[in-house]
Amino acid sequence: MKKKFLITGSLAALLLAGSGCTDLKEELYGSQFEDNGAQTTSADLAGVYSILNGFTDQANLYALEEHSTDEMMGPTRGTDWDDFGTWRKLHQHTWDPSHNQVFDTFNQLTRGVYNATLVYSRGADNQVKGEAAFLRAFFMFYMDDLYGKQPFREASEGIDVLPKVFTRKEGTDFIIKDLEFAEANLKPNTPGYATKEAADFLLAKMYLNKAVYYADPQNPGGPYTFAKADMDQVIAYCNKVIASGKYQIAAKYFDNFTWTNTTDSKELIFVRENTDTDQPGNSRNRTYMGNHYNQTPGGWNGFTTLADFYSTFENGDQRKGGDLPGFTNRTGEKTGFNIGQQFGPDGKGGLVALKDRSGQPLIFTPNVNLNYATEAEGIRVIKYPLNPDKLDNSQNDYVFFRYADLLLMKAEAILRGGTDPTGQTALSIVNSIRTTRGASTLSSIDEVSMLAERGRELYYEGWRRNDLIRFGKFNDPVDQRPNRSAGFRVVYPLPQRAVDANPNLTQNVGY
Repeated sequence: MKKKFLITGSLAALLLAGSGCTDLKEELYGSQFEDNGAQTTSADLAGVYSILNGFTDQANLYALEEHSTDEMMGPTRGTDWDDFGTWRKLHQHTWDPSHNQVFDTFNQLTRGVYNATLVYSRGADNQVKGEAAFLRAFFMFYMDDLYGKQPFREASEGIDVLPKVFTRKEGTDFIIKDLEFAEANLKPNTPGYATKEAADFLLAKMYLNKAVYYADPQNPGGPYTFAKADMDQVIAYCNKVIASGKYQIAAKYFDNFTWTNTTDSKELIFVRENTDTDQPGNSRNRTYMGNHYNQTPGGWNGFTTLADFYSTFENGDQRKGGDLPGFTNRTGEKTGFNIGQQFGPDGKGGLVALKDRSGQPLIFTPNVNLNYATEAEGIRVIKYPLNPDKLDNSQNDYVFFRYADLLLMKAEAILRGGTDPTGQTALSIVNSIRTTRGASTLSSIDEVSMLAERGRELYYEGWRRNDLIRFGKFNDPVDQRPNRSAGFRVVYPLPQRAVDANPNLTQNVGY
């Protein structure tokens, strides 16, 4: 007997949540996965990998991870970017279970988990099962991190069976087992696919955050107690990646993100690959989301960083940005943070000062009003400089896991009491990165400076919320959010429609 499963974008959450609500009608669209009893192969994995394409969008998962922090916000500019307050609510920590991006992200991730489970259940060999296990763990990690609990359906169960629900602790344990299986069975591969090193990276991330994920669900905001045994595990998995000899810190920071990062960087552990002819995980959104309409490329004039975050960078630090040959001289844009008078091509091979749509000089200012901003307010960020010859189809690989993050995880684990058998110290690791980046060396390291260093190294890469929570700073006041938010905000609510559809799901505390 054939079992046929429809996995769709808008319906994924309800499929996983069960059929407890009969009056909910959704349009079916998306892909169909047919389980006819045959073994799944690497070809079947392609559909699971394709779900990663949505991670490059400026909305949903990326927005939940970044807009809620001290390094990004989406100001309303006149009638532009109001979007019923979706961006403001994220930055000001006023979301609720009906928030559109909370719902859409839940859909995306549960669809990824289920599709990966289907492939894993009938994997033709342990390489296929290992890749599927890694991808399932990848999607489940974000479910665990964002929502604190998650529904789970076995491949053999029909949609009439209400899925069981993993608590955050149960989900964490399940993810670790998946990753251990993946790590033991994956073979060397390109950064665009699951590898042993990618599994080791995510295992280190899981153990680093284990204290957060094991916290009392009635008090998810902590404080957290980091066990030495967990920190030793972080160090052990990081050391495996280091010992592989495949990776090193890039001498030029933005080599990690340019349209030639595939060949120029040895930091890339797991990415969504893009080529000259195919860009399934096109990274252009990372530029378009902040660029002004009159810049090159003309963008959507949306998101900005916060002035306080920008001020944490010292002059000379490569990560702050600057001119990039072959990019700045052709587009007028700098890498990193763009502030002050902006420039663009003059049509004669040179650059000219730009103006906004009202004819005033286009000067990006440090300060920005979240509720009503002018066109030019806010510092813009170029993390992925696009190929000037194909701005819409630039071939930058989109980065998920990077070697510098792994080294900083190891440093943090040492700082939190872990023991490194190779004898490295947290300070020596951090300073080795800072020296390569052109920043001054630190004389000491503590939690405050460690968090700041992770911010400088990994800004706009989707890790800031995760870091702030672990360091107990997520709820602190920031620009345009003057008051400390409630501790329960470290976990997002479950979408109300998912809770209504599955009696096994109970809403998170505070919502």
